[in-house]
Amino acid sequence: MPIKSQGCAHTEEGGGVSTSKKTSLESNSDREDSPPPSDDLPRILRKRLLPRGYPLPSKFAGGIRLVNTFELCFGKLDGYNEEHTSIKLLALSVCRSIVSLASFKGRIRQFTCTGTIIEHTPPSMRILTSASLIRSSEEDGSKILDKLKIKVRLPSGKLVIGTLWKYDSYYNIAVVNIKASPELREACIHNQVPANVKLSQSKLVAIGRAFESGELMATGGTLLHGTTKFDCQQLMASTCKITKAGIGGLIVGSDGKFMGMSFYYKDGAPFLPFSILQKCLKHFNEFGRVVQLSLGLRIGSLQAEKLHVREQVHDSFPNAHGIYVQRVSDKSPAADSGIKVGDVITKIDKLELFNAQEFHELILDKPECILRHGEEMPFTVCVLRPNSNGHEFPATINAVIDSNEQNSWLVPKTKWLYPDDIRDADKMPLVRKRFKPDYTFPPLDGMDLHTEDSDEE
Repeated sequence: MPIKSQGCAHTEEGGGVSTSKKTSLESNSDREDSPPPSDDLPRILRKRLLPRGYPLPSKFAGGIRLVNTFELCFGKLDGYNEEHTSIKLLALSVCRSIVSLASFKGRIRQFTCTGTIIEHTPPSMRILTSASLIRSSEEDGSKILDKLKIKVRLPSGKLVIGTLWKYDSYYNIAVVNIKASPELREACIHNQVPANVKLSQSKLVAIGRAFESGELMATGGTLLHGTTKFDCQQLMASTCKITKAGIGGLIVGSDGKFMGMSFYYKDGAPFLPFSILQKCLKHFNEFGRVVQLSLGLRIGSLQAEKLHVREQVHDSFPNAHGIYVQRVSDKSPAADSGIKVGDVITKIDKLELFNAQEFHELILDKPECILRHGEEMPFTVCVLRPNSNGHEFPATINAVIDSNEQNSWLVPKTKWLYPDDIRDADKMPLVRKRFKPDYTFPPLDGMDLHTEDSDEE
């Protein structure tokens, strides 16, 4: 169950820090029988940090802060304005479909995130969430941990055990099964919106749930045209400012329609469109995995490219639309077809393209034919090449299945910031209000040491 008096911290620029209780620690560094410096840490600190998988500070100094925790919430909706009211109503409309999950290795927590009930097939329910729940936090996070225990917190605060059903490392999605509960509702994810360039700048709402407190969270933002910093090309960008607790949560439109599943980035939550998610879930059911095709292409929506790129294309094709070829891998199906960096693909199998998501959706429909016929899958694209003769020409890409392709999905690690970490501190938001288990130590000037919590259970 949640910790007593549990709450969430909310990010707020320029805020100070308030503490709830005090603990004193007598300095004994001058004694001959003094223990190592690590033993000078309050016992409550080790008790709170280690089970959550958080590191102990490498040095004991005043003003240190623990940042990037899973307990930091988002979406401070205290106002009575129209925007905050509409965000709250959207979150409440799906609140019984939003849960939080945590993975454990033994007694040590590995990760927490948000999940959405996507299917109710008695006697069980399925939760869509991020595969970061089962990934290693080391290096690039590509390793999948085994023998994990998954706990799911329901909206009522009740904890239940979940079992991993399927996951995909490329799209970083996972599906967890739990026993059906009458308090939960299946989200109607079939009521989704296709990724369309005309939706740019439309209003979005990101929704999540914290694990320890069970708090429902929501914040507003807009859909962006641009690309994201992640490897996954299929992600769309938004300005929704979430925290790590919101990873795997819902992105919905202002009309309540589901747009996708969110991931974390400090400038705004990227999200995987539901049109892609639905095809992945179909692959899970039909093939037992998401079947990826190897093309050797990295693409982006032409409208989202930088101005100098748009100018190069515009000089040859003023009214061009489609996807821009950013990279072509050597000896790949795309390279063999004659496609080059700088080309613009306008059609695939006679279907017009307006953005990269449409291309990826169509590609996800191809593996079904390959698996049934046991051969490569050729498809034809129409290509515009700037600074050429100005004519469109066809190219045939012979796609093959690639079971090894995966993306890097880095998540900021929980760490301690020290008074001398000026550069890091400037990048981190100050926290106006902190609840356990986030910690802030004021400077030591002969006064007692203050922590956020000194209860001993």
